[in-house]
Amino acid sequence: MIFVAFVVVTLVVVVKVSKVGTSSASEFFTGSGGFSGTQNGIAIAGDYLSAASFLGIAGAIAIYGYDGFLYSIGFLVAWLVALLLVAELLRNTGKFTMADVLSFRLKQRPVRLAASISTLTVSIFYLLAQMAGAGALVALLLNIKSDAGQATVITIVGLLMIAYVLIGGMKGTTWVQIIKAVLLISGVLVMTLWVLLQPEVLFNFSNLLGMAQDAVNNAVHGGQLSEKGQAMLANADGTPHNIMAPGAQYGANTTSKVNMISLGLALVLGTAGLPHVLMRFYTVPTAKEARKSVVWAIALIGAFYLFTLVLGYGAAALVGPEKILSAPGGVNSAAPLLALELGGEILLGLIAGVAFATILAVVAGLAITASASFAHDIYASVIKKNGASEEEQVRVSRITVVVLGVIGIVLGILAKDQNIAFLVALAFAIAASANLPTILYSLFWRRFNTRGALFSMYGGLAITLTLIVFSPAVSGKPTSMLPDADFAWFPLANPGLVSIPAAFLLGIIGTLTSREKPDVARRAEMEVRSLTGVGAEQALVH
Repeated sequence: MIFVAFVVVTLVVVVKVSKVGTSSASEFFTGSGGFSGTQNGIAIAGDYLSAASFLGIAGAIAIYGYDGFLYSIGFLVAWLVALLLVAELLRNTGKFTMADVLSFRLKQRPVRLAASISTLTVSIFYLLAQMAGAGALVALLLNIKSDAGQATVITIVGLLMIAYVLIGGMKGTTWVQIIKAVLLISGVLVMTLWVLLQPEVLFNFSNLLGMAQDAVNNAVHGGQLSEKGQAMLANADGTPHNIMAPGAQYGANTTSKVNMISLGLALVLGTAGLPHVLMRFYTVPTAKEARKSVVWAIALIGAFYLFTLVLGYGAAALVGPEKILSAPGGVNSAAPLLALELGGEILLGLIAGVAFATILAVVAGLAITASASFAHDIYASVIKKNGASEEEQVRVSRITVVVLGVIGIVLGILAKDQNIAFLVALAFAIAASANLPTILYSLFWRRFNTRGALFSMYGGLAITLTLIVFSPAVSGKPTSMLPDADFAWFPLANPGLVSIPAAFLLGIIGTLTSREKPDVARRAEMEVRSLTGVGAEQALVH
């Protein structure tokens, strides 16, 4: 009942907001820029604190300890890049989507097409992680262990997401994200205090760490772990991992140390290239409010990630790694199982409801971003050559939401047993490789041209996807997506260390080998607009 109540309340909010108006492109895509910096900052936190942040990171810390917390550090530090380099300039230069900025002083049609393809790819990878999290969460709550049952759950999530976006547009999505952020951070705070108030802990974090390590030792020596579980909790010689020190997941050998650097690079640089995060800067009226929203987001997100440290070690200590790994959803079930251990079915229902609202809010934000990019950048600018009305763009966007929902459902079913934080890290690698170099070059390099943008986006996207497919993330290990197959030749699970520098280099090569002369007037206009905000409210006509 608690679970259903969350869904009903958020649907009511979306329906009420939709009556205000979602017919125009500005209303549907950006809520007409009518949110304050504080509201948008809370919504950004709601959009950013996804199933990966709650379920994935808590699970990663419960199993890998110190190395699992690397996700929290990377996700948080990434906001400094977004705040200092991207937020204000992007808000001033664009209108609806990331492609507005990338194509401002370049050839519109090829750059918009490339930016839209990149946006759709990142959104699908991110959507994949959220759908997988939904399956794990509801399967645990309802004790659904069959593959068909979990597939049904993922399908329901996809259908609800489609309904949220079709009915409420960006306004409805934003209010769902605000509600969800408040509930999620409050719920996690309660669980954190509950763990620290346990008689064995009493706010002594060292006691909690010791209990967590004892639980890992018992699980490894108990002999009941699967091959995959043994690989996660034990070293090559069969001794338990030290979850209070580096090396449980990264650092055991040279390859894993390089993999850690690659993961960190993708996490830190990925946020500033995530289309669904960048699009949130257009929902505020001024650049000042955009900066304010990022500061609010950093504060809320930072507090949340400190809480995940207690939740992860708390789950290891009070629930036990063996029970976590054997539960429906595996690693991703750590936080819900901790809620069940602390407060029984009532707290589990509350936390599961909050986590479910988390997933719905994030997938709705992803869907509206991807659909806006397709309708505004591909349909209106490339196919219709700027001849599409706003009503047509909104209609095409709604159709795209349905298609994207179906794709998300299918891929979510295929990836339902993977760690969500890891899946999201792959989306970050794509965003940092395909989007960030072009964004920075467009904003700061005067000579940058169309060929440089296309080389950077298509090249970064192709390199990243190729390395992911042929990496241990997909095959070759017990923890891979396809554990029974082995076609991995690239040694790193996250390709960021190779793909991100390669994309920056391709942008330089493309620019320097092109004879295209820069549009000096357009470049000057972009520079003035990005730095001052003058003309930011005008439609982009080029």
